[in-house]
Amino acid sequence: MTRRDNLETPQSGTSREHPLSADSRFIEVNGFDVHYRIAGNKKPLVVLLHGSFLSIRSWSHVFEQLAEGATVITFDRPAFGRTSRPLPSKHNGVSYSPEAQSDLVIALIKKLGFSKAVLVGNSTGGTLALLTALRTPQHVEGVVLVGAMIYSGYATSEVPAFMKPLMKAMTPLFSRLMKFLITKLYDKNIRGFWHNKERLSDEVLAAFRSDLMVGDWSRAFWELFLETHHLRLNERLNTLSQPSLVITGEHDLTVKTEESFRLARELPGAELVVVPDCGHLPQEEQPEAFIVALRNFLKKVQE
Repeated sequence: MTRRDNLETPQSGTSREHPLSADSRFIEVNGFDVHYRIAGNKKPLVVLLHGSFLSIRSWSHVFEQLAEGATVITFDRPAFGRTSRPLPSKHNGVSYSPEAQSDLVIALIKKLGFSKAVLVGNSTGGTLALLTALRTPQHVEGVVLVGAMIYSGYATSEVPAFMKPLMKAMTPLFSRLMKFLITKLYDKNIRGFWHNKERLSDEVLAAFRSDLMVGDWSRAFWELFLETHHLRLNERLNTLSQPSLVITGEHDLTVKTEESFRLARELPGAELVVVPDCGHLPQEEQPEAFIVALRNFLKKVQE
């Protein structure tokens, strides 16, 4: 396995308004200036996909340790973190649709010199991990779904087609309204991801907020919202051919544990790990247990 390190020149509209960590990098992929981190030099390649309203910061407790036995990439998904937020136009081909985000995952790993990866997705990142595995199985070695939205939320929401023209025409109004609502409810929403709220410090919460609220962030999130549609992933679960692992926090209230149990039953040959004393973000609340589960899975994928 080889990789090519790329540090591209920033494009206009990039989200670089905060101090960057020493290993932050940017690369142009499908019209986005993607902010990413990469570490490690062993097989397999592992790509970490964060959930909505978060950023690559969500993997900070596990990133370095996972890189000791693999090559690990994490990046800020479109509309989040420091990845640029270009507005779609007929000229730039930019899209925030689930399918376009799935294409971006594969385009990113190819641009960095890889051909296959194990996808690890949390929450809506899990939605995209499964979607990518189903759409481009030749590029996915395995899938780890952590509190993944498959039967609810992002995977099943849909903006009615007849409403889209009106909603697009009223974009300035709706994006301002969305900005107001997200800003008002952000702290409460993020704290709800944790089972033990004391584990989320005010400093980390402020950092997540700062990662999201960059530039014209509400307009980009509005574009993502407009492209939401029912993915019907539940109807295709039995076609997944890659090894899969389902991880859920024992007290996940965002994607209820029952949904993860169902997912593990319906995915062919899936393993299930329940992390005790934990909510929606096992990699944040119980990083050691998360690392053990993921390392065990990666060993099996490589056998």
